[in-house]
Amino acid sequence: MQTNDKTYIYGKHVVSEALAHRAGAVRHLYFVGGHANDHLLARAKELGIPFDHCDDKHLPQGVEKGVVHQGVLALVSPGKLLVPFKRFVDELTIGDEPLALVLLDELIDPQNVGAIIRNAAAFGVSGVLIPEYRQAQVTGTVVKISAGMAFTVPLVEVGNVNTAIRILQDKGFWVYGLVMDGDTPLPSEQFTKPTLFVVGNEGRGIREKTEDLCDFHLSIPMAPDCESLNAATSAAVAFYAWRTQRGA
Repeated sequence: MQTNDKTYIYGKHVVSEALAHRAGAVRHLYFVGGHANDHLLARAKELGIPFDHCDDKHLPQGVEKGVVHQGVLALVSPGKLLVPFKRFVDELTIGDEPLALVLLDELIDPQNVGAIIRNAAAFGVSGVLIPEYRQAQVTGTVVKISAGMAFTVPLVEVGNVNTAIRILQDKGFWVYGLVMDGDTPLPSEQFTKPTLFVVGNEGRGIREKTEDLCDFHLSIPMAPDCESLNAATSAAVAFYAWRTQRGA
């Protein structure tokens, strides 16, 4: 969970991924119960990260009761989990290999955000763009749902969604909005250019002005008795199609 300038993450796998890929974001480790995980304890000592022991009745302030921590918690700095958009774009290399990014347009469910990050890692998407405002941010829940993949996929902080889209278009990206009634069926698209997927809000979808900026409006063919897929599932289907159609 996130409290002001700090976020607690929990679970052996999640904390291990944080230490492996974003150790600079980890401020403190807490081992819960009588026995510390030897590997994580050794890694904390190696990295010089402070740690303490506690029990379930005396968890660090700000940790919700009942979290499934598997005996270990870590306090991380949220700002160090996010890459500024300008820096990310300046360092972005567009070569011959397939390249895809995903931009979240005001998603409010942390479960969806975490699942999309995990899906992005699974299918080789190179970055998850997360708006700074009106958007579920990176919290312990998001990291947990991502199964630790929040530490392996670049998470990019975006100030203005539409400006970010225009900048990426100028760099050669084609922008695909995931729209329920879009006029481009997903199976027919070959993704011959660097790709930016835009995933909209769970209720209202992509905002109108943002949708207007998209080069294509992708639809996912479904059985007639199924109205729609949720945001994370739609993203997973699109990522899979991109990966297979590009021969990645």
